[in-house]
Amino acid sequence: MPGLAAADAASPPPAAAPAPRRLSSPLPRRAPPSPSPSSASRAVGKPSRKSLGPDTTDEAALDNPDLGPFLLKQARDAMVSGEGGGAARALEFAERAARALERRGDGAELELAMSLHVAAAIHCGLGRHADAVPVLQRAVAVVTPPAPAPAAEGEAEAVPQAEEEEEVRKGEEWALAAFSGWMQLGDTHAMLGRMDESIACYGKGFQIQMAALGDRDPRVAETCRYLAEAHVQALQFDEAEKLCRKALEIHREHSAPASLEEASDRRLMALILDAKGDYDGALEHLVLASMTMVANGRDVEVATIDVAIGNTYLALARFDESVFSYQKALTVLKSARGDDHPSVASVFVRLADLYHRTGKLRESKSYCENALRVYAKPAPGAAPDEVGGGLMEIAAIYEALGELDEALKLLQRALKLLEDSPGQWSTVAGIEAQMGVLYYMIGRYADSRNSFESAVSKLRASGERKSAFFGVLLNQMGLACVQLFKIDEAAQLFEEARAVLEQECGASHPDTLGVYSNLAAIYDAMGRVEDAIEILEHVLKVREEKLGTANPDVEDEKRRLAELLKEAGRSRNRKQKSLDNLFGNSTQRGAKKDSSGGRRWSNFGFRS
Repeated sequence: MPGLAAADAASPPPAAAPAPRRLSSPLPRRAPPSPSPSSASRAVGKPSRKSLGPDTTDEAALDNPDLGPFLLKQARDAMVSGEGGGAARALEFAERAARALERRGDGAELELAMSLHVAAAIHCGLGRHADAVPVLQRAVAVVTPPAPAPAAEGEAEAVPQAEEEEEVRKGEEWALAAFSGWMQLGDTHAMLGRMDESIACYGKGFQIQMAALGDRDPRVAETCRYLAEAHVQALQFDEAEKLCRKALEIHREHSAPASLEEASDRRLMALILDAKGDYDGALEHLVLASMTMVANGRDVEVATIDVAIGNTYLALARFDESVFSYQKALTVLKSARGDDHPSVASVFVRLADLYHRTGKLRESKSYCENALRVYAKPAPGAAPDEVGGGLMEIAAIYEALGELDEALKLLQRALKLLEDSPGQWSTVAGIEAQMGVLYYMIGRYADSRNSFESAVSKLRASGERKSAFFGVLLNQMGLACVQLFKIDEAAQLFEEARAVLEQECGASHPDTLGVYSNLAAIYDAMGRVEDAIEILEHVLKVREEKLGTANPDVEDEKRRLAELLKEAGRSRNRKQKSLDNLFGNSTQRGAKKDSSGGRRWSNFGFRS
């Protein structure tokens, strides 16, 4: 469930959502609802452990009004003690409690929801997150507040104050149960990698909480921050920024100046602004957060913020200041956590990246080796996602250094660490995509296609089919299919990539234009010359407008179009521009992968 601490700004936004954390209650905590007064007054009728144990199979016993609360207590006790079958026994108690409470009908809704929450939590604890989803969906349906009946004129004034207070209390309890259910359901979807469904559930819980507490309550701010973190994980930075600003405003209103809550908000805001490219704004928030942590004596938190400051200086090409921030953080983390802690290795990785960017390859390689020594034998309790993320970053540096085999080995280690971890589907998909690129570069096209296919299937299952990254991944998989002469499959992938990138990036974006070029090439190989010509004419028109007629990319497209037109017995029909734009950027050119399996392919390249 959404946590209270902001995402760690010491590292770039993760590709996948970390394991959800527990959120404190948005409403005043209350004792679990007691049995109904009528049943509580019958002391003689109190059920015994022997008569209500899990071995009881008589369905008539479920009609006992005291059975549900008793079994719910048994389920909680079994979860805590772990004795007598542990989780399995607790799950049996919780499910039987839910059946008994459902038979009671009106008046037992809160206890029913509570028993369903317990059952869902046990399913999740056993790793059966998919089984927990329908249980939680039933729980939130139970506590959905009914629409209030319209009161007759003057009737509201006749309601005694005691009854009105009781209704308010019940309303708060129902709101708390509904909020908890939606947030728990959101957590479960997140563990399954379904970020869209997860964020939708968090949003429903958030609306219930605001309706119950008002939109300026400090507990609303905590939920704002958590929901912002979820949007960051889904790469939805505009929505994340709005929620984080709201949390910051509420905490400034209710907390003391320079509070820890405000510092956490600022760290998350810095992470969001950095992802959006606003490095100066990110640096401002990080400096203010660091000052607050210094004032509160939080040395380790100051060190992690220093790492984030170093990242921002690096993005601004202020390399000397970046090195100073990293070294400062490294000294504190070594002293506080030890030389073999993954946080120390992460600073080594950041220094390796910095020195690689500045051309100091020997220093870069040395820091990579220092980090790998830590990741080989990390401190006890090191999180697998932290080690796996570090290995991915080192692999990217080795790839840039041209050591592809070593990069591939590191990615395989990271994959082994994370492939069975719940909630890491997006991260695993990112590793498999990176492996697919490396396999392609070393000519192992079948392995490349298989890695891309596995990554694509995970992103489809997690609801990330509408991201630009997904479109680029489809394009890369299509290129691998081209090399394997799987023409029809490549055409389908390029067509889907075109639809995704048109929606996410626009028809004139360089990534979209690259897919257009590949689609034209595959249509040409399939004999669909007219379709290929139509696409290339659009690509050439856009490239001429954006890059100018003298750009190498434009000349490349002209040559390709001329070959197709010649084959079709046509010529290009357009008016010559009186003034051409002659600026261009060679970095926008995609690497071309020529293939030789088709009739026209030798003269018709593909773009990655």
